[in-house]
Amino acid sequence: MKTLFIVLATGLFSVAPYAQQIEGTEVGFDGYFGASTNGGSFSIGAKYGLKMNENVLFGPSLRFQRNWTKNTFTGIQGSYNVFGAGAFVHGRFANVLFAGAEFEMMRSPFSNIGFSGPTWSPALFLGGGYSQEFNEKFRINAGIMYDVINHVNSPFRQGYFMRNSQQKLIPLIYRITFFFPLS
Repeated sequence: MKTLFIVLATGLFSVAPYAQQIEGTEVGFDGYFGASTNGGSFSIGAKYGLKMNENVLFGPSLRFQRNWTKNTFTGIQGSYNVFGAGAFVHGRFANVLFAGAEFEMMRSPFSNIGFSGPTWSPALFLGGGYSQEFNEKFRINAGIMYDVINHVNSPFRQGYFMRNSQQKLIPLIYRITFFFPLS
């Protein structure tokens, strides 16, 4: 976690010499919720964005995810939390489209390789979609993101929504983010 913090802090402080080029800041929020009789998950993510110009926004991000399970046959229940941090960059085009990259390191209490205690799981989402600003009050980015890393312990696997012809999950997620200008 210290290494991740140092990398993010170094990246953000490296833009200090270019502060005159930053045109403003924004804060963004995205979320996820899914549930069934066997359990569920919800997630909230926050992004702090620095606007380099009208088309480029980048900065750090944080995420918290809560998962719960219930075996309806045995009645055994359980829950756990996942948290992490990362960085993102979005390009916005003609107030209609966006393309972006979002990197996140998530700390999960489980390992699919066998129990070895908490593990860090990387995710690198590339994608894009619809982006529109509304009366300079807020912006919506709604798109599809592909997890390039697709790590075996990724907590995002519950949100994958597409399968190939062999019924294997494809690492795609929906992501809708609301951005609000701060300055």
